[in-house]
Amino acid sequence: MLGINFHQIWLRQHLLGGDADPGPVDDYAISIAAARRRRFAKPASNPDAVLSGLAYAYHFDAGLYAKFLRGHAEARGVKRVEGKIANVEQAPLDGHITAVVLEDGRRIEGDFFVDCSGFRALLLGQTLGVPYRSWQHWLPCDSAIAVPTANVAPPVPYTRANAEQGGWRWRIPLQHRVGNGHVFSSAHTDEETALQRLLDGLDAPTIADPRLLRFTAGRREKLWEKNCVAIGLAGGFIEPLESTSIHLIQSGIFRLMSLFPDRGFSGIEIDEYNRWLIEEYEHIRDFIILHYHATERADSDFWNHCRTMDVPDSLAARIELWREKGRIFRAHNSLFTEESWIAVLLGQNIVPRAADPLVAMLPVGETVQFMNHMREIVARTAEAMPTHEDYIAMNCAMARQAAQ
Repeated sequence: MLGINFHQIWLRQHLLGGDADPGPVDDYAISIAAARRRRFAKPASNPDAVLSGLAYAYHFDAGLYAKFLRGHAEARGVKRVEGKIANVEQAPLDGHITAVVLEDGRRIEGDFFVDCSGFRALLLGQTLGVPYRSWQHWLPCDSAIAVPTANVAPPVPYTRANAEQGGWRWRIPLQHRVGNGHVFSSAHTDEETALQRLLDGLDAPTIADPRLLRFTAGRREKLWEKNCVAIGLAGGFIEPLESTSIHLIQSGIFRLMSLFPDRGFSGIEIDEYNRWLIEEYEHIRDFIILHYHATERADSDFWNHCRTMDVPDSLAARIELWREKGRIFRAHNSLFTEESWIAVLLGQNIVPRAADPLVAMLPVGETVQFMNHMREIVARTAEAMPTHEDYIAMNCAMARQAAQ
């Protein structure tokens, strides 16, 4: 209304209370309304329609997705060479990588190298010596146990993340199985306890053995050094919460395409790549830290640490700006929208002290009617959507053999 952010109208009504109280803010989010009703539809193209505000993401099998991408690339001329790197050769004058030598003696030369060697960062880290900056003091979870279970019911249209005493558990439904996992801090929970908590929370039989993963949240000091750029885990990792790893891979690839080098490897272009990616990593880092730091839990050493720890200055400033009058602004290259920040801030009971003064232009009686109308439209629109199960059956049912 009048260019005033919706959440500011909601906030003014909430702070007034009484008959003006608009109820929970998530009553006005079409994505939440649909998810609670287990319904789904594509967003509407008409920007005035309630369904235009529906946001969604995909649940997919990462292994099958990787297989698909490999086939797509090879069909278009990408040559795949299997082997284990035994040695990396560098030019004596400038230290650029000139070749990788495999264990069987094969030597693969190149002008430019992309390090996709995972946490080991064989090229950027071990060879070029770019150090790793740990964020474990802010993101203490450093372990995860994953196990798939049978799919015994139609998949729900959302990921579930449940807090535990030393971390959190995930449940991600697919058409052919359900992914489950427990992310935890090894300084606060031992592996055996974490595994038992994961198994106790399952609602179907496991179909494979649990797998333990270790990681340290953080990033390389640079993502591009000399003639090598790190993509994926070789460049950094910000734990599984919010599932940002594939996005950062995509972002790194797109930024590389826009700054693709010639053999001169311009320093200004390399610096721009690093600046952009590092900013993006840090925007995501702050958003993930907020999930932990904003907690009101006080039932374990883990949550007491997260609740009372110092946070990055950039995050502290965002929280204080929000506390004052509910103001939140999206950074120019940030993955997460204002709505995402608001969901976590209000969802964890960080309520601003006041609303934007501009809301005072709107008569309270009019905004009460507006909010009631909005809540009713959102609920009615969600009810009219097809069920998630029906939408899948009509549009994207998976062939059973493809899951094998």
